[in-house]
Amino acid sequence: MLINNKELAEEKVLLLITDIKKKKELNSISDDFVKNQLETYLQKNPKALSSLIKGLNKKSSEYKRIVKEMRALLRRVYGLFRPEGSKEREYLIKELSNKKDQLNIIIKILETHSSTKERLPLYSELYKKIFEITGKPEILADFGSGINPFSYPFMKLTKLKYYAYDINLEEVNALNTFFQQMKKENKNFNGKAEVLDLLKLRGAGELKKPALKKADLAFLFKITDVLDQGKGHKVTEEVIRNIPARFIVVSFPTKTMSGKKMNFPRRKWIELMCERLGYKFKILEFSNEIFYVIKM
Repeated sequence: MLINNKELAEEKVLLLITDIKKKKELNSISDDFVKNQLETYLQKNPKALSSLIKGLNKKSSEYKRIVKEMRALLRRVYGLFRPEGSKEREYLIKELSNKKDQLNIIIKILETHSSTKERLPLYSELYKKIFEITGKPEILADFGSGINPFSYPFMKLTKLKYYAYDINLEEVNALNTFFQQMKKENKNFNGKAEVLDLLKLRGAGELKKPALKKADLAFLFKITDVLDQGKGHKVTEEVIRNIPARFIVVSFPTKTMSGKKMNFPRRKWIELMCERLGYKFKILEFSNEIFYVIKM
């Protein structure tokens, strides 16, 4: 990797990452994700790389510029997945052992993020319709999961291995706490949340790709805009092709940021991609979100 250049010592990179993450809204992003974004930044800014190789003067204008531009980049890339309601969620997670009120607590947790709050009225119907197409999964992978795995009770699955992947350490820790509680109540349930930068699933050599568990079904809910960053859909396609699952469900919002209904909510590009790659798909449409159930 570029930033593993012998002249750019690992200590320098770690120190730079630490400074970049000093802003509160960025400090829960995994170092690995920041490092990957930093590599891309330095590839596009050879002057910045040269400056870092020559020396690490934290007071220099060039160093300050790198930190400032990296923070701006991370806010753009990570903005849609910045934790919402994390303090409230932290309190609610501690109450999960209260079995009498557990479902209400889970609903309150799902209400702490806009995407999962929107799905609350439709979760039961959504999963029922997905499983009618895919069959009931025994192994499920949720990429860019956020807090979506808290919706597990709405799946009504008695036997399941649930793998959740996200770049936010706080949410990964919260999910593992939740999974442990679910395991106590159902010995046929196993869940594990891990930090994963989805961009690492792009066309790197096999040795560089993260080792993923094979799954019956994988979710990619509302994440393609973050992956593609308005530059076509090549990145999303590469990610989809490298997920080892029989079915992948990709979702998109059907409303604009201002809340207006989109005139054309269907994504023609993903339909053309499936046609080109020989994938079959079915569409599930709801008021705020459209889901493509793709058979690989």
